[in-house]
Amino acid sequence: MKKIGIIGASGYAGAELCRLLLRHPDVEIAAVSSKSFVGESIEDLYPVFQQVFERTFETEAAVIEASDVIFAALPHGLSQELAYDVIRQGKIFIDLGADFRLEDETEYQAWYGLPFTHKDLHFHAVYGLPELFREQIRETTLVANPGCYTTCVQLALAPAVAAGLIDTSHIIADCKSGATGAGRTLSKITQFMELNEGMHAYKVANHRHTPEIEQTLRAFTKEDVHVTFVPHLLPVNRGILATCYAPLKKKMTAAAIRAMYAERYGDEYFVRVLGEQHTPNIGNVRYSNFCDISIYMDERTGTLITVSALDNMLKGAAGQAIQNMNILLGLPERTGLDMIPPAF
Repeated sequence: MKKIGIIGASGYAGAELCRLLLRHPDVEIAAVSSKSFVGESIEDLYPVFQQVFERTFETEAAVIEASDVIFAALPHGLSQELAYDVIRQGKIFIDLGADFRLEDETEYQAWYGLPFTHKDLHFHAVYGLPELFREQIRETTLVANPGCYTTCVQLALAPAVAAGLIDTSHIIADCKSGATGAGRTLSKITQFMELNEGMHAYKVANHRHTPEIEQTLRAFTKEDVHVTFVPHLLPVNRGILATCYAPLKKKMTAAAIRAMYAERYGDEYFVRVLGEQHTPNIGNVRYSNFCDISIYMDERTGTLITVSALDNMLKGAAGQAIQNMNILLGLPERTGLDMIPPAF
């Protein structure tokens, strides 16, 4: 049984890691930490863990010492020093934050306002989207777990980009997220009276996931990639819905592109390419590690439209992190992640 540590277990993604790992047959949670709640119990913060997981929040150093695999669910800028300590001790570090997602330091500084520390670690880090970079993940011990919006958009567009079907100079990603995507810290836009019975865009054309989306798609083409990304908050707890638009380079039917997607993801259990009669719905992926994708065509304008949906706390965060852990430990990727979405 591998011992697992969770740094930042008091946040939404950290708590979701606890919930999922408790049902994983091949690992056990050794320790959890929280800067804000050291010495307090996780079941007091999240009563769902009563009689299920009664553990006291410890320090980050204690978590690292007790564990073989360490997950960090922290805001950007807080994982690099931790990763250095973990990798130096020969352990596995899976970062759910943004510190290792961008390869270019200048770009990271522009979007996050911080430099790379321990620059050699950034050459060691691998972007943890298994359906696109599985073989590279197998060879590392430092995984940069993707963002939730980015996972949804990248899975929806990567096959079309790789096949050279679309003009990558102006892709539009119109995305909606549940409130958990904004994190546990309360802000004006996540207050009940702002979210309830409404929906609004935020960080329009200025969201930090933009360069992450472009970077990943560039890995599948020699062309420049430019994405106009607009996120919105939905008055729901969880879920991501991404509708992406891109001009086609050559005339193709939606059925032909759908078949190409079905072949590309045919062996990927967690990606479901839907038939023309179904449209992705966040309700159909809740509490699961699935990403549903559908393909449409606006023949009048020659525009490819891909729609994708996932649970931002699962495939968009904790579930994908565990999928990466399973790869690194040589376990079947579905281990501990075989949750079926509720039918209603």
